[in-house]
Amino acid sequence: MSAQPDRFAPSLRVLHWLMAVLIVAMLGVGLVMTSSLTLRPLLLDIHRPLGVAILLLALLRLGLRLTQATPPLPASLPRWQVWAAQASHVALYALMLAMPLLGWAMLSAGGLPVQLWPGTLLPALVAPSPATYSLLHQIHQLGAWALAALVLGHIGAALLHAWVHRDGVWQAMAGGKRR
Repeated sequence: MSAQPDRFAPSLRVLHWLMAVLIVAMLGVGLVMTSSLTLRPLLLDIHRPLGVAILLLALLRLGLRLTQATPPLPASLPRWQVWAAQASHVALYALMLAMPLLGWAMLSAGGLPVQLWPGTLLPALVAPSPATYSLLHQIHQLGAWALAALVLGHIGAALLHAWVHRDGVWQAMAGGKRR
């Protein structure tokens, strides 16, 4: 059996950083979209295909994550921090998958097509229903706030490992050599 790597595979690192940019952009687009009537149509045209891209990349990333060895967390981490890291990663993956699906289902319930580009529509996930639309809209908004909180926590933990602990966790994803 081979030893665990000291850093994430290049494919996982590229997907991590690409998705980080896309998710932060998506959260920003969503925030502005809900507060600007003039920019809303343009931002919706960006939001929908970006959500589908995030869903597809999240599926790819999950598949790679489940099949590729990853570096261990430092043995010096307290048990509660290991648990928190694992739980937050499960929550991040769950939301990366759930948020686009919730948005797609919400639009389907509203009778609104999900257009990736002109002439390319995704099939409806649920039947049109104002009540379902309203419920999915609320869940999608709560999920966005939860995702934003998790992203901020993830960034905070990464910076803590990089600047305070200096234990190699940051380097494992950034691609540098672990200490």
